[in-house]
Amino acid sequence: MNRALRLTAVSVITASLLVGGGAAAFAAPAQLHSPTPVSATAPATASLTAKASVSSAGAWEEFRITGTSHGIAAGTKVTVQQKQGTRWVSLPAQTPVNATGAYSVRVKLGIKGVNHLRMAVNTTVSPELTVTVR
Repeated sequence: MNRALRLTAVSVITASLLVGGGAAAFAAPAQLHSPTPVSATAPATASLTAKASVSSAGAWEEFRITGTSHGIAAGTKVTVQQKQGTRWVSLPAQTPVNATGAYSVRVKLGIKGVNHLRMAVNTTVSPELTVTVR
């Protein structure tokens, strides 16, 4: 950095500090900025879809939940969650996501009535689906 530019930068910082603009003290003059804009790409957000193979089933009758994932690494396990009261509880039904992002898991439910389910991995969850157990 040449001497004139350095003195300008020091003057701007000093003046900003004396005036009381703490945030402005670290703002550089326009000449110091790179002439090429830097663009940051936002990280891909993870998502899950889910669909039950049936809308109703008998108690302990097996059905499947299938879906796809985006932004989730192959081999990552997705877990079935059931709404119990106001809480989402993870069931012991889980399966890994394959290389294309798809998954399929077998489920058996014993709680009669409308069951609210979803798939989850970490903080990513699918939209809610319902299966009525008769």
